[in-house]
Amino acid sequence: MAKSSADDEELRRACEAAIEGTKQKVVMSIRVAKGRGIWGKSGKLGRGQMAKPRVLAISTKAKGQRTKAFLRVLKYSTGGVLEPAKLYKLKHLSKVEVVTNDPTGCTFMLGFDNLRSQSVTPPQWTMRNIDDRNRLLLCLLNTCKDVLGRFPKVVGIDVVEMALWAKENTPTITNQRDLQDGPVAATGMESDLKVTVEKELVSQAEEEDMEALLGTYVMGIGEAEAFSERLKRELQALEAANVHAILENEPLIDEVLQGLESATNCVEDMDEWLGIFNVKLRHMREDIESIETRNNKLEMQSVNNKALIEELDKLLERLRVPSEYAACLKGGSFDEARMLQNIEACEWLTGALRDLEVPNLDPSYANIRAVKEKRAELEKLKTTFVRRASEFLRNYFASLVDFMISDKSYFSQRGQLKRPDHADLRFKCRTYARLLQHLKNLDKNCLGPLRKAYCNSLNLLLRREAREFANELRASTKASRNPTVWLEASTGSGQSVNHADTSTVLEAYAKMLTIFIPLLVDESSFFAQLMCFEVPALVPPGGHANDNKTGTIDDVANDDDLGIMDIDENDHKDGTNSAELGALNESLQDLLDGIQEDFYAVVDWAYKIEPLRCISMHGVTERYISAQKADAAGFVRILLDDLDSRISTQFSHFVDEACHQIERNERNVRQMGVLSYIPRFATLATRMEQYIQGQSRDLVDQAYTKFVSIMFVTLENIAKTDPKYADILLLENYAAFQNSLYDLANIVPTLAKFYHQASENYELACTRHISMIIYYQFERLFQFARRIEDLMYTITPEEIQFQLGLSKMDLRKVVKSSLSGVDKSISAMYKKLQKNLTSEELLPSLWDKCKKEFLDKYDSFAQLVAKIYPTETIPSVAEMRDLLASM
Repeated sequence: MAKSSADDEELRRACEAAIEGTKQKVVMSIRVAKGRGIWGKSGKLGRGQMAKPRVLAISTKAKGQRTKAFLRVLKYSTGGVLEPAKLYKLKHLSKVEVVTNDPTGCTFMLGFDNLRSQSVTPPQWTMRNIDDRNRLLLCLLNTCKDVLGRFPKVVGIDVVEMALWAKENTPTITNQRDLQDGPVAATGMESDLKVTVEKELVSQAEEEDMEALLGTYVMGIGEAEAFSERLKRELQALEAANVHAILENEPLIDEVLQGLESATNCVEDMDEWLGIFNVKLRHMREDIESIETRNNKLEMQSVNNKALIEELDKLLERLRVPSEYAACLKGGSFDEARMLQNIEACEWLTGALRDLEVPNLDPSYANIRAVKEKRAELEKLKTTFVRRASEFLRNYFASLVDFMISDKSYFSQRGQLKRPDHADLRFKCRTYARLLQHLKNLDKNCLGPLRKAYCNSLNLLLRREAREFANELRASTKASRNPTVWLEASTGSGQSVNHADTSTVLEAYAKMLTIFIPLLVDESSFFAQLMCFEVPALVPPGGHANDNKTGTIDDVANDDDLGIMDIDENDHKDGTNSAELGALNESLQDLLDGIQEDFYAVVDWAYKIEPLRCISMHGVTERYISAQKADAAGFVRILLDDLDSRISTQFSHFVDEACHQIERNERNVRQMGVLSYIPRFATLATRMEQYIQGQSRDLVDQAYTKFVSIMFVTLENIAKTDPKYADILLLENYAAFQNSLYDLANIVPTLAKFYHQASENYELACTRHISMIIYYQFERLFQFARRIEDLMYTITPEEIQFQLGLSKMDLRKVVKSSLSGVDKSISAMYKKLQKNLTSEELLPSLWDKCKKEFLDKYDSFAQLVAKIYPTETIPSVAEMRDLLASM
């Protein structure tokens, strides 16, 4: 027989080396294949479950008088060295099961009762052959018997076959002993098994019974064949005796058979009776079941009827219309004293209609005729009440406004301005605010006519108040009308325009805005709240802007605060319904339409008195526009935008007219000196700067740009009409422009830009005029120098003195004719500069520029002479400078 892996001493030593240090002794070691797959018919592992080589080692460890047994699993490392993988205690071994799917019988599983997850399939161990399997299992069983005193459960293997295999594979050792029956063969296993087959497979009690049985026979255990033959003979004798006894007892058997037949008949009769009783009992059970079923149905019907009655009572309670509410909804009064009853009736009606809707009513009730009839009755009640309430409110709003319009004390009168006071009107309207809310809940469409009626009525009152206030405001404001002609040439440049104080005009306009803009904002907000628009409410931080009920107006011209609460953009987006906002703006158009005409009238009146006041009014209006942020005041913002446009248009008319006045200067006859519109523009700009308020700077800067552009264009056109004196006219006017606007240009960036432009134009005109005067007196001298400069581009300097007209003799003639009596020529140049200049204050600076220009030109001439005619002498530049300084 081939040597088993269990006999491999080298494997045993490798296992002992792997567990060195654990104080455990290896009893047995054997190579196995570990797998978890399911064995198929082919006997191969399933897909994805490849077997892994392992070594199983049974080891023991002595601890005092006790011995512990272990099953170790060792695996091969990368270098082929065994290393511990898992450790099982044999005291927890509960089952040894041979896998039946493996046709070779070499695969088994070991079950341990202390594994964490019993749901995980335990590993399967596959041996090389049956002998290796039996060796390992016998060693396991013997170790459990010796150490633990018990066997684990064995499944899938015949213990007798194992015993026979153990007997066949156990080496025989013969010992000669002197017994009376001769030598007896004593059997034993190898030292590594340390156990006998009898010890493993036969218990102590069975062994004693076998000894007692064998003691009755006078033969040795070794005479097995004789013992077997004797047992066969005795068995045959017993069978023959049994047959003989049966034949002798035939009468008794017949008697027994007769008794059995009689008993069978009795049993059959009893079975028939039981069948009859069973049928009767079945019928009785059916009757009882029927009675119980009917009883259960009656009980269920009783419970259902009770629940139905309760539901019907609740439904009837919903369908009942209280008489007091019905009377109030059909024909009750809408007086203030009865409003609480009307509100309660509305609340009940709203709740009753809501309770009959499917979300609040069981869907199974929705199609009941009584529910439909009651819903129709409630709808009829709702329609009647909404029609009556709407008609009452339309008449009520109209009567309130008519009463106020008929009383002249509500409005401004001659000699007394009166702030509009709508506190009583709002208080009376607020009485019906909850009624309007309930009307909206009952019928949203009914609010449209009510909003229209309210807007039409209140529009009459607001327009009457604005008209009376504006008329009295204009009548009570004392202001002289200032002339609108600022830049006209016919008035003369030396005349100054007399301007009266028109601050009262601005105060009047500001007062109009201060009184009516907060009023219109409050009315817009109140209207949005009263008529149940779903938009953010306007809540002024200090209360309503027109809560002053004294009836007179103090100094409120500078009070520009509208008292409007800023609305955050996110709240606006979340809370505002675009459809509601559109409907509100349409209603506000009806509410406030027409009132803008009275504001326009005040603007036009202020423009006629003082056109420049448009600047101040624009600034005041811009402040109101920047403060207007609430959606409910959308029409008020539109009104302010229209006012701003009106003011800008009027001011544009003034600017255009002033520009026409400037352009009319071109039609006059030849003009000398400073044009009239130059100093007048400085006066106009100073006045405009005084009127700037708030955000009027852009408006004024646009006017400056248009004015100055037209002024400069007109000046250039006038200068072109007389080219001889054009430069004198330009330099005098540009100098006058700079002198008159010097202070303003330091503080106004727009004017500073035009100031620099005038300065550049002035320098150009000065240069042209001075050059003309110099060439007039020293034409031959500087023309000679120009000819030399032109020739220097084409020939060398040494050749120039040989050109025709440029010889040394020609140079001497030119110098003699131009510089003999040079002091007289310079004096003539000064007189010519002085002769045509009307602005004497410009003469010193112009003469200095003239001397500097002459010296620069003469210096260039002297350098040319020194370069071209080095032997010729002319007066030096220093002599000329001294001569000019002495004059």
